[in-house]
Amino acid sequence: MAFDNLLLERDGAVASITINRPKVLNALNTQTLDELRRAILELKQDAGVRVVILTGAGEKSFVAGADINELAVQTPTSGREHALAGQHVFDLIENMGKPVIAAINGYALGGGCELAMACTLRIAADTAKLGQPEVALGLIPGYAGTQRLPRLVGKGKAMEMILTGEIIDAQTAFAVGLANHVVPADQLETKTMEIANRIAEKSPIALRLAKEAVKIASRSNLDEGLRREVDLFALCFSSEDKDEGVTAFLEKRKPEFKGR
Repeated sequence: MAFDNLLLERDGAVASITINRPKVLNALNTQTLDELRRAILELKQDAGVRVVILTGAGEKSFVAGADINELAVQTPTSGREHALAGQHVFDLIENMGKPVIAAINGYALGGGCELAMACTLRIAADTAKLGQPEVALGLIPGYAGTQRLPRLVGKGKAMEMILTGEIIDAQTAFAVGLANHVVPADQLETKTMEIANRIAEKSPIALRLAKEAVKIASRSNLDEGLRREVDLFALCFSSEDKDEGVTAFLEKRKPEFKGR
């Protein structure tokens, strides 16, 4: 599949998507969002890919936000459609059934921060900056920032960041729970690949069910979450991966999961 604004690479069971518009700090325009949608759908169906890494080209920016030139000409009707399209792509990322790791190599602002939040994990370079500064443009986050940010950092901090347009550094992002790890910029790729490969060794079925169970925790009450966890736990016993994992443990060897 050919892309103009993305680079798609594979290294064993790990696929990497790079937003490749460095001259505009990898801003998300309509074409880039559509290419990202197509790439995610392709990787979702590729049984050989178990983990996806998402990053930006260059050293300055992960994704600096939505394309302001496109936002400048939106009407209420087209703006609504624009936001729905972005939310749809980010929902595909969150719900693709495979872990997606954001390697945040620079600015992750507005739509870029929302993109990172749609990912399963976020690894930030120590030079990264994150935030939702839309209020400075007379706007609010439209790609689910008002919904995902409170679930990650809590209502109070999310309200402060969104209402002030505050841009935080990587260490602050780590402190409030927006980043899982912060590493020196020159170690970002190595650290991200290390974590991706550790995850890729695990059962794809268990990874998918674990992601679903944890996601439910932030969107339901405890009783509902516990019931769903039991159902997902039981479902694991129908897989060949469970048999392989238990057998390998008893035989003191490394399991070879097939995703079945």
